Amino acid sequence: MSAPLIVSLLLDPASQQRFDDLRTAHFPARPGSGAGGGLFRLDAHVTLFHALPGERVAEVRGELAAAAARPPFDVRVGGVRFLGRGVAFDLTAPEVTALRADVAAAFDTDLTAQDRQWRHPHVTVQNKVEPAVARALHAQLAAEFTPWTATARGLGLWHYRGGPWELDSEFAFG
Repeated sequence: MSAPLIVSLLLDPASQQRFDDLRTAHFPARPGSGAGGGLFRLDAHVTLFHALPGERVAEVRGELAAAAARPPFDVRVGGVRFLGRGVAFDLTAPEVTALRADVAAAFDTDLTAQDRQWRHPHVTVQNKVEPAVARALHAQLAAEFTPWTATARGLGLWHYRGGPWELDSEFAFG
């Protein structure tokens, strides 16, 4: 069986850096690994699919290429969400929901329960911490929060082989 495929929404460089900085500062480290180590294996990301079938990689590439045949679009960063053991930023864009629905329809019989339950895009900047730690960060980020607009610039296709994601392809919008 081939490694599962992950699909992410790619954001403009300034928004990506802003989320990366928050994730680096607040994602937990494995004991003894220092800040940003251990569990911090990935840059900030907007996951659209967690596990498409790796054996269908050519078909996935084809669907993503077709989905990327649209101009870049705005994504509203509209709020900070408490996850219980982490914190995320909620994103809103009807284009993301429509794009994801189109790709999901092509792989409907292959979707995992997690991918079937997808509700809306978000960027997790903290996860797997004690609830009190997450609550404190949520309160801090919510107090400082001002909505902003990011730009969706494309889609990323990744292989998951048990460690950091491995980039397969990027599909730029436009």
